[in-house]
Amino acid sequence: MSSVKNQPPFSNVQMELLKIYATGVSDETLLELKKTMAAFFLKRLRKNADSVWEEKEYSDNVLSQID
Repeated sequence: MSSVKNQPPFSNVQMELLKIYATGVSDETLLELKKTMAAFFLKRLRKNADSVWEEKEYSDNVLSQID
């Protein structure tokens, strides 16, 4: 007897990616898409890190004290 697990529906991001992949993009396009997504998430991460840095009132002196 096999058990069927209820999986949640795809997220909005997953749905959009499935639409892209369904068109059969080239390896070059896929690589460009991966780089674009990585850059997007890096930008968001840096923005969040900057916000924490400012909120905690950190300075360059904090980094020099870590060594």
